[in-house]
Amino acid sequence: MFLEKIENVNDIKKIDPADYPALAQEIRDFLIEKISVTGGHLGSNLGAVELTMALHLALDLPEDKIIWDVGHQAYTHKLLTGRKDGFDGLRQYHGMSGFPKRKESCCDCFDTGHSSTSISAGLGLVMARDHKGENNTIVSVIGDGSLTGGMAYEALNNASKLETNFIVVLNDNNMSISENVGGVSKYLNNIRTADGYLDLKEGIYNKLTGSAKGNQVIKGIRRIKSSLKTLVIPGMFFEDMGITYLGPVDGHNVQAMIDVIHAAQRVEGPVLIHALTKKGKGYLPAEKHPARFHGTEPFDVVTGKLLNPKTEPSYTDVFSSVICSLAEHHENLVAITAAMPDGTGLKRFRSQFPDRFYDVGIAEEHAVTFAAGLAAGGMKPVVAVYSSFLQRAYDQIIHDVCLQNLPVVFAIDRAGLVGSDGETHQGIFDLTYLSGIPNMHVLAPKNKWELADMLQFAVMFDGPIAIRYPRGTAYAGLEDHRAILEIGKAEWICREGEIALFALGSMVEEAEKVRDLLKAQGRKVSIVNARFAKPIDTEALFDAAKDHSLIVTMEENVAAGGYGEKILAAANEKGLSNRILNITLPDSYVEHGCVSILKKQLGMDPETIADRIMEAWKA
Repeated sequence: MFLEKIENVNDIKKIDPADYPALAQEIRDFLIEKISVTGGHLGSNLGAVELTMALHLALDLPEDKIIWDVGHQAYTHKLLTGRKDGFDGLRQYHGMSGFPKRKESCCDCFDTGHSSTSISAGLGLVMARDHKGENNTIVSVIGDGSLTGGMAYEALNNASKLETNFIVVLNDNNMSISENVGGVSKYLNNIRTADGYLDLKEGIYNKLTGSAKGNQVIKGIRRIKSSLKTLVIPGMFFEDMGITYLGPVDGHNVQAMIDVIHAAQRVEGPVLIHALTKKGKGYLPAEKHPARFHGTEPFDVVTGKLLNPKTEPSYTDVFSSVICSLAEHHENLVAITAAMPDGTGLKRFRSQFPDRFYDVGIAEEHAVTFAAGLAAGGMKPVVAVYSSFLQRAYDQIIHDVCLQNLPVVFAIDRAGLVGSDGETHQGIFDLTYLSGIPNMHVLAPKNKWELADMLQFAVMFDGPIAIRYPRGTAYAGLEDHRAILEIGKAEWICREGEIALFALGSMVEEAEKVRDLLKAQGRKVSIVNARFAKPIDTEALFDAAKDHSLIVTMEENVAAGGYGEKILAAANEKGLSNRILNITLPDSYVEHGCVSILKKQLGMDPETIADRIMEAWKA
């Protein structure tokens, strides 16, 4: 067992090169076994095994630095830095994160979780290195999917001016940049990376620089070189930016990757290594269904099937069904996703209405302004996106949608706690960043039927509107409560007196449980389904204040800028004397873990909420 020999960083260098294929197979077997139990990102990690091995063999960590874009492909990196035992608690509460974490290891130099950030971060580390007079190697590893994000090109544009070494490894598992054009490309790459070529290039440059005539000669040589390279080298896009392009290279050939990394280290400037890999390599179900195994729940290794397949529809499923139904009746309705048709539930829409479906890639900023343009042109765009990813388009929401009061619908999936992906993916800020924007309207459904009603309402609404709903099974309770939607109007679920629970979205289900606990202690409890986080229903608040001495707000969002703060502000402005208790998530980042465990730890479970309410009632 070669993995047993790897207990610390750089232990891989003790492995005989002849045993690299066996080590790669061991790593794949280990990852499949562990992720089948814990769940996690499988396909991307299986595709990056040899690439990661080569980086660890060619570099000296932690002095050298690797920044993993998104970070969901860093499992092999964790194995090779001595974290093998942590995989039993992968993505579990207080266990090892599924993403790079600086607090976890000195070999994780930058926390990642969202895409297209690695080149910017790497460039910053390069500049810090140079300012301090150090000479370590900085490598940013980015997938071809992440190159659809505009931030990556902003960073490349900035990096192109470098006169110091900076390596970007493009992990291309879809051949979306270019294909290998054959022997000529390989031949030229061998020449360009050979020691003699690099030494000659540097010598000629040094001899010619410094005089006007010499500089003219250099320009002429570069023009001729560029013309020749355009014919045979697939990376001319990068070369034209001033970034040396090396590849394509087989990302599953460890020695070839080591050689090209060493060659890249000799370049006095930015260099991009184009590595071709196969997502899910070594596990047939993941190779056949890479999207399904991008992020998977526990599964049976033999069949690849989930161990606990869902039986009830999720909120995503409800959205998928309703948006297709609405599209049949609204010919101007179009749907937009940022590289997540499966995750957001738009796969079915894409199949039924291919001409009205737009996948813009991992480019949330563009998605929002693109939607604004569609709305300005008379269409009804629905942007389906995860809560944590919509954060990236905050300026576009303000400037391009809401400032012009354009009728864009935001279907915000994964709102609230999402669990195992941790801090970078928890959707706990959207009420805060959306409800402060003029012209924006923010809704949250209590159950699956209300989500359907809200989508229909949103498609007919003439202005910016957002519907946030959680990950997981759609609540099927309160089926008989289906009041007509009116802007800014809440819904009374039940009314008794003493304590009024103003619950928003997913917290209505929790409010029912809290009510049962409070009634068992002899209290009278009312429930109000808030429905709107903006505008809030102040009339319902003032009405409740007449016969409820304690008003409790409940939301799955941080406290700052949330629904509860707005209720409290309205009560203070009105001069209400009622006690008000805000039940919210803390103003902090929430780590990974099972949602039920997180709720218990954060005081958002029914028992803890009921205890807090009783303390406030007795105070």
